[in-house]
Amino acid sequence: MKNNSLFEKLDKTLSPIGNKIGNQIHLKSISTGMMLTLPMIVIGSLFLIIANPPINPDIVDPNTTNIFLKFLLAWKNFAVENYALITTPYDMTMGMLGLISAFTIAYSLASEYKMKPIMSGLISFCVFLMICAPVSDGNIPTSFLGANGLFVAIIIGLLSVEITRLVEKKGFQVKLPDTVPPAVTLFINSMLPLLANILILYGLNIIVKVSFGVTIPEGIVNSLGHVLAAVDNIWGFLLIITFGNILWLIGINGTSIIFPVVFVLGVTNTGLNAELIAAGQNPNAYMNLQMFRASVIGGAGNTLGLCLLMLTSKSLHLKSLGRLSTVPGICGINEPIIFGAPIVFNPILAIPFIVTPIVTVGLTYIAQVFNIIGTGHIVDPSFTPFFIQAYLSSLNFKNVIFTFILVGISILIYYPFFKIYEKNMIQQEASK
Repeated sequence: MKNNSLFEKLDKTLSPIGNKIGNQIHLKSISTGMMLTLPMIVIGSLFLIIANPPINPDIVDPNTTNIFLKFLLAWKNFAVENYALITTPYDMTMGMLGLISAFTIAYSLASEYKMKPIMSGLISFCVFLMICAPVSDGNIPTSFLGANGLFVAIIIGLLSVEITRLVEKKGFQVKLPDTVPPAVTLFINSMLPLLANILILYGLNIIVKVSFGVTIPEGIVNSLGHVLAAVDNIWGFLLIITFGNILWLIGINGTSIIFPVVFVLGVTNTGLNAELIAAGQNPNAYMNLQMFRASVIGGAGNTLGLCLLMLTSKSLHLKSLGRLSTVPGICGINEPIIFGAPIVFNPILAIPFIVTPIVTVGLTYIAQVFNIIGTGHIVDPSFTPFFIQAYLSSLNFKNVIFTFILVGISILIYYPFFKIYEKNMIQQEASK
């Protein structure tokens, strides 16, 4: 009874908020636009996994190891030698997420307004390239074409459609006879909206560049970078992890923003622990790489537990998404869940998305301090299944067991919020 009462209270509180936000035309367009990018995200992520086999050659002796590890070593050598070739599909799909999203979000919003979606998407696409990838010496920079430029893509995707809509509402359209082919009419009436978008959005970028010496995307990244403070303690570490996850909720790749800080800190402290162990002392640098891994089991927000819950969902959308996302999630890739559920701009799933990493990181810190698990002293390979990373971080099987316990805890935290969201999704699917 108490559990049912709790579910009912959460449902009554969160469902109206979720429905209102979900039906807001701009947020709905962001969600729909990001859904359209899922095939690129999933397929691109698979090639990233292939390029990063789960083995660290520095801790394996090829002369004495078994045939399975020899296969992994051969795979690793091949991947290192051909990394650029293997990751090209990733670079041209997931690596272009910002650029693709600028098109899909504008396309979705224009469709909601009953405008011309293809042309609106192309205008947003072109303006995004002007702002985020200006040609220099014949080269196009790619720094902001991927997830780093996603926030800018959202802004441009929405604003470009609103500018085009304003131009159309003001009657700046040429009315041609019915005998004129539709393609010609579309061509003529698309020139003025494109020009207006360039003058307003790209013009704003020029003003920012001239005034502050940085482009709009550079200014956004720099501003966010200055927010990050020293994190070599549990409270600072929790703060920066939470900050990164909050950014995810508004469509910014928070992990990429905080990654330079937490990764450098993690690698440095992991190295310090290795030196202490080599000297016969106990490792005591607890903000090591293992702590960061504990914050991203399944990806940002510890969403592996959510993926597993989705596998049993009665909602067709959530069950399909769970099947699609579980394997990438095991390797720490969760863009399909973040943008497919979606978690972005989702007040129901936002709560466990923020809370779960705080719990898992806090428990990992306590477990290290009290020697319940081994303290991280080995730099494990990225994009490796979470349980393999857990073992490689300290060569201690207790860490593997502990990590599975953390997955179970994440399931418990996500469960009540998942059930509320699942109920809403089932109702939406039934109405359609």
